[in-house]
Amino acid sequence: MAHVVIMPRQGQSVESCVITEWKKKVGDAVAVKDVLFSYETDKSAFDELSTVEGTLLAVFAEEGDDVECLLPVCVIGNEGEDISSLVPGKTEEAAPVVEEKKAEETAPEAPKNEPVSTGVASVDGRLKISPRARHLAERTDADLSRAVPTGPNGRIIERDVNALLDKGMTKADKPVVVAPVAAAPAAEEVKTSAAPETTAEYTDVKLPNIRKVIAKSMHASLSNMAQLTLHSSFDATKVMAYRKALKENGEKLGMNKITLNDIVLYAVAKTILEHKDLNAHYLDDKDMMRYFNTVNLGIAVDTERGLLVPTVFGADKMTLNELSAEAKSVITAAQKGGISPNKLKGASFTVTNLGAMGIESFTPVINPPQTGILGVGAITYRPKADGSIYPAMGLSLTFDHRALDGAPAARFLKALCDNLANFDLLLAK
Repeated sequence: MAHVVIMPRQGQSVESCVITEWKKKVGDAVAVKDVLFSYETDKSAFDELSTVEGTLLAVFAEEGDDVECLLPVCVIGNEGEDISSLVPGKTEEAAPVVEEKKAEETAPEAPKNEPVSTGVASVDGRLKISPRARHLAERTDADLSRAVPTGPNGRIIERDVNALLDKGMTKADKPVVVAPVAAAPAAEEVKTSAAPETTAEYTDVKLPNIRKVIAKSMHASLSNMAQLTLHSSFDATKVMAYRKALKENGEKLGMNKITLNDIVLYAVAKTILEHKDLNAHYLDDKDMMRYFNTVNLGIAVDTERGLLVPTVFGADKMTLNELSAEAKSVITAAQKGGISPNKLKGASFTVTNLGAMGIESFTPVINPPQTGILGVGAITYRPKADGSIYPAMGLSLTFDHRALDGAPAARFLKALCDNLANFDLLLAK
């Protein structure tokens, strides 16, 4: 019996996924746990494994298609098996073909140089369009009435909207009058010469979906917020001494390998609740602030696919050991590309660390609708007034000046530096 494979739903907030690569083609034999295709959400990549064996009889979406979750993607069954009843939209699409043919016989010829509506498919009067395509059209004012659907079942997908934009088809544009094409010169007038072989000076590579998402998010962040960055540092002597003790005795005590980043995360979680304007979301569309009663820490992670920000929920309620374990868990899942989309949202504040790359201070960009983000820099060695040398770690706090002023932001940064400089006392609280 034929088995229909549907697009999985990776998280409650995910409405559709993009097929990035087919690993099998029609006619290929399929075994249980074979990878059928790869797909991605806005933030994560996955492989779809077969749960049955047989032959791949049909596919309903191509690479690059944005497929709505729970819609059919392909069919696996026995060779020669009748799957006509499983083809999505077959019965729905048969009748309109006849109607369109009749309409063509009676419809008057469209005037030249006038835009012609493509008759975008709809269901019950609603436009058949993927969420990504709809959001792109809303942002760019693309004229969807002239879109040519190429998605499953006549659905408009993101590439269809991009095709409109490439042609300048927005709601504000005007019909373009095409100038007459000049006659081509006679063949004998055309002079040809062999072009010399040259090495390409550059290579064009299409942006992956996650890079486009990051680009739009970062541009929107800087365009829509009043961002300001404060820089400070603290004496990391006690932090480094504590970490050295953990290295020497932590394993005997059943402790995780605590990193400097874990220590900063812990200090942020224990400090920020007293500075509610930074543990918050600025809801621009509602003219409202949302203050969190717990700390959901976002951790910026560099992955092969791009920047991801997994969340450690309830970080303020965790011990240092628990926070370290959970942070490593979500970071590893993000780097492997299999993290749940539900763990890539909901952060109330974010920490990003470039210290391992030798960066002493920088200007991190806020992840909206959060009101702040902390950048962690490298340890440098500075002299004291008595001539001694101490290790200093730089911290850079970017905050949304719409949500809070400079003084409250500075108070948080000072309190955080004090807690880190006296980390042994923070642990005792």
